[in-house]
Amino acid sequence: MNMDFSEIFSLAIRSIRRNTTRSALTMLGIIIGVASVILLVSLGQGLQNYVTGQFEKLGSNIIYVLPGKVSFGSEGGGLSGGPPNFAGSKLTLEQVRGIARLGGPIVDAAGGTESISRVKYKSKSMYGTVVGGTANYMKIHTITTSSGRGINETDVKLARKVAVIGKNVVEKLFGQVNPLDKQIVIGDQKFLVVGVLSDLGSMGVSAGGNDHSFIPVTAAAKIFGSENLQTLSVKAKTKEDIPAAIKATKRYLSKELTEDDFSVVDSSSLLSTINQILGVLTAALGGIAAISLVVGGVGIMNIMLVSVTERTREIGLRKAVGAKPKDILVQFVIEAVVLSVLGGAVGIAIGAGGAFAINKVFPAVVSLWSIALAFGVSAAVGIIFGVTPALKASKLDPIDALRYE
Repeated sequence: MNMDFSEIFSLAIRSIRRNTTRSALTMLGIIIGVASVILLVSLGQGLQNYVTGQFEKLGSNIIYVLPGKVSFGSEGGGLSGGPPNFAGSKLTLEQVRGIARLGGPIVDAAGGTESISRVKYKSKSMYGTVVGGTANYMKIHTITTSSGRGINETDVKLARKVAVIGKNVVEKLFGQVNPLDKQIVIGDQKFLVVGVLSDLGSMGVSAGGNDHSFIPVTAAAKIFGSENLQTLSVKAKTKEDIPAAIKATKRYLSKELTEDDFSVVDSSSLLSTINQILGVLTAALGGIAAISLVVGGVGIMNIMLVSVTERTREIGLRKAVGAKPKDILVQFVIEAVVLSVLGGAVGIAIGAGGAFAINKVFPAVVSLWSIALAFGVSAAVGIIFGVTPALKASKLDPIDALRYE
């Protein structure tokens, strides 16, 4: 006689419940695999969203001039031509001023340098990024102060030793003391603190980190011994004016420099390249975590094969009273799929919960596609790795099975 599906399903569930410990251990591999996939993909996606948000804060109408031959995005399908040649930069302060005077599609231009340096106040010190910028550097990059002021044109012209410091610098060097009008030491020179940066996040892009200290670009040149700039930032009127602004900037710089001396890129190209890199990273993390699902699937197959051996007499008895090979096959496949689906559900809960918890200290975004993918794969694992034990059970000879000890 043929058994209906509901009866077979009921038998499969009862079998799972009879062996709760074994069932839980069988699901463990799937739980770990699904949780790992969701958690790692969430971290990759969160980082990608964070970087995108930071670039949007910087403004979509900013273009950058980097020293050396570098290509981004559509021009090179990523980063090509080598990294920026900061050490051999031929970019100057006068070029910044000249580009700013071009007008047309260009609203303003700024220049800057970045160096890692020791920053000290009395007996306390730390290492952070020291940004030497022009007077409008912070304005172009939408960096503001929470107290005090920023760097002005007079500071740059006279190479004044003044500094605007980030939140972390204040906390590490000053604690609860008001840092304004206090002197800090950068390199081996004393600087007067004239401003404190607004909280810009611990993972800020470019000049946006809380560990940064801003000083006039002319003062930075004296401390670090380099007159040339590492980057030029050019602000176009609108996003639509970027191509014209790039063309005008290239035309101006080509009067003094060769095409190998500089590269002009816009923020969308930079963002596209970074997103490509982060996309590959996210996929790689998901792929690594997916290995756990395969391991979990092998675990299910092994346990189900053991279960077939343990239940040989039961299978023989059922066949002797009329159960068809198809009924046995379906029951064992159902058991494997139920274990995989239950394990997947628990893994989703753990992975999503872990991602939400991590999001408090590190960007993590739980995407529906990662949940659907992990859950779908876990169900597929149950089917694929459950077929072999099920086939073995369905092919057992009832007479031999009843004689099995």
